[in-house]
Amino acid sequence: MKITMVVILAALMFAATVVAGQSPGVGAPRGELLYSTYCIGCHTAQMHWREKKLATDWGSLRHQVRRWQQNVAPGLAEEDITAIARYLNSLYYHFPAIDAG
Repeated sequence: MKITMVVILAALMFAATVVAGQSPGVGAPRGELLYSTYCIGCHTAQMHWREKKLATDWGSLRHQVRRWQQNVAPGLAEEDITAIARYLNSLYYHFPAIDAG
């Protein structure tokens, strides 16, 4: 019974996320883990909502992730940078992702 309630609750949370237009993107779980590990210490949600944000499209979002990772986590693979950018894009920005890489 308890497991059934957990499954139902998880399904409802997922459905609410999809309805809100925030379906998890490809790489979101890895991107979320990487963001939580390397970025969240300095970046709050307000960072992504501010009026003068530097990320204005998919390419500039990836560029900003790449730029900042050089300061806090040099050596992250390009796939990791893309995973973080995809996570941020699915959570805050909703830019059309032009490239896969």
